[in-house]
Amino acid sequence: MEDLKVTASGYDFAPARAAMQRYIDNDLLSGISSAVMVGRELVDVSCVGWADKEAQIPLRTDHIFRVFSNTKLITSCAALLLFEEGRFQLDDPIEKFIPQLRNRKVLLKGATSIDQTEPARSSITIRQLLSHCSGLSYGFFDPGTVIFNALNERGVHNPNTTLADMVDVLADLPLIYHPGTSWEYSLAIDVVARLVEVISGQTFDKFIQARILDPLGMVDTGFVVPEKDHGRLVAYYAGADLMEPMKPGLTRTDNAPFPGAYLRPIARLNGGGGLVSTLPDMVALIRSLLPGGPTLLKPETIALMMTNQLPDGQWIRFAMMGEQPGKAHGLAGGLILNPSPIDHPDAAGEFYWGGVAGTQWWISPKANVAGVMMAQRQMAFVHPFSFEFKRMAYDAVKRGR
Repeated sequence: MEDLKVTASGYDFAPARAAMQRYIDNDLLSGISSAVMVGRELVDVSCVGWADKEAQIPLRTDHIFRVFSNTKLITSCAALLLFEEGRFQLDDPIEKFIPQLRNRKVLLKGATSIDQTEPARSSITIRQLLSHCSGLSYGFFDPGTVIFNALNERGVHNPNTTLADMVDVLADLPLIYHPGTSWEYSLAIDVVARLVEVISGQTFDKFIQARILDPLGMVDTGFVVPEKDHGRLVAYYAGADLMEPMKPGLTRTDNAPFPGAYLRPIARLNGGGGLVSTLPDMVALIRSLLPGGPTLLKPETIALMMTNQLPDGQWIRFAMMGEQPGKAHGLAGGLILNPSPIDHPDAAGEFYWGGVAGTQWWISPKANVAGVMMAQRQMAFVHPFSFEFKRMAYDAVKRGR
């Protein structure tokens, strides 16, 4: 486990802690843990609020969180380790390794049934999978659409099916746009997890254990919380109103995304969102991508991860939030090319991503700042608390220099 001892002094994070305490006092969050680094040195570690609000258990650094889409960083790093070994090229078509995904079809614009398609103009490449430009979809963010209905009717998210089973489902369904022509948050990184299995000859969990988790000392990261550690799993909450994130009220919802999640082994090794982890483990992972010490990947690979991969003129776009101008995507996370009014001005060039429950990481090469935030509130990936914390973290670092 990563030692979370603060090693650099002179940085005042009291305002940021007070701000997070207000979210807890106002019944918007149960608790939040955070760590901020300047270079590879920790300048602040904080746990505010509760791991279990009802039982009044204070949040500690060893508490375990559902990290959801923070999993994507580990999956992407796993694939890039194989890339560094020359096992594939980024522009290889995916059918070179997963033949079921050849000869893609694409839904026609305005299609009202799943069979209204045209042939894809090109194959899906591994680069497009890593950057969410493949034409695949999740089906979570566009309810009622043709692809949403098809994915759910065929059980693409069924936790009792394997990654290989998932690929078989996707093989029979069309893409929602031609590969490389747009951006859509999707099952692409789960396909990458299957790619890792095919190339390595190992199950995905065994590969990441041997190549990432064990080498980095990430002892509490995995697809299952051991029975002896069930008491360390943080309670999970839903807000009062999905469309009003600042409306007070939290409802406990531990049986999400399905009953018994993370407490027992399941077949689906969800490379897009299936891991649990702790603040120390996530700090170890982020630190391994920073210059100034041993890194998980080669420096040139890390630089490539942080390079925009989207087609010209394309930005990240979520169905519920619309296009986000200035936000692009690299090979393992988002990129802030032009900070928005809710970002800190020094966030230009920031590499970031997070999970739907509010666990997030960021690396800012220009500002030489990185951080991790851990919360457990449904649909909190873009909740105001995270933007406020990051702005205040940038300010604290700037004041301390």
